[in-house]
Amino acid sequence: MTDSGTPAPTTTSTGRRLEVGDVAPDFTLPTADGGQVSLSSYRGRSVVVYFYPAAMTPGCTTQATDFNDSLDPLRGAGFDVVGVSPDEPARLAEFAAREGLAFPLASDPGHGVLEAWGAWGEKSTYGRLSLGVIRSTVVVGADGRVVHAAYGVRAKDHVERLRRTLGVDA
Repeated sequence: MTDSGTPAPTTTSTGRRLEVGDVAPDFTLPTADGGQVSLSSYRGRSVVVYFYPAAMTPGCTTQATDFNDSLDPLRGAGFDVVGVSPDEPARLAEFAAREGLAFPLASDPGHGVLEAWGAWGEKSTYGRLSLGVIRSTVVVGADGRVVHAAYGVRAKDHVERLRRTLGVDA
């Protein structure tokens, strides 16, 4: 589903979209801080994994800063946050420093995780079809299963809508 509640277009040329109840594919990716992040390290805690096209672009900055501004309420409700993009770690480090982001930004330049999670595929931008990151958010429960998945989301107000969906007070 998109943020507006309409069905999201299906991924046409790569992996299938995750659905509620699916086991989320594990991953280990390099991060902006020079370390690594693995989905398995969040077992026992819920995590919001969001996929965005490119660091330091207007929409991606809006979304990242909205997640950052919501970290305390999300963490208080038991949700950690991880952002994933095809950007290299050095670019993610610059983005995190510039915006003061306090959650992991993971680098997936080969698109393997993006594809496995259904966040890489054909999309339309200003009427032109291209292959790229489909802005997506997947919430994984403490047991490693998907509890919410949204594809083709809009950056503006997305975090606010997600918080309402998850029952996280403002």
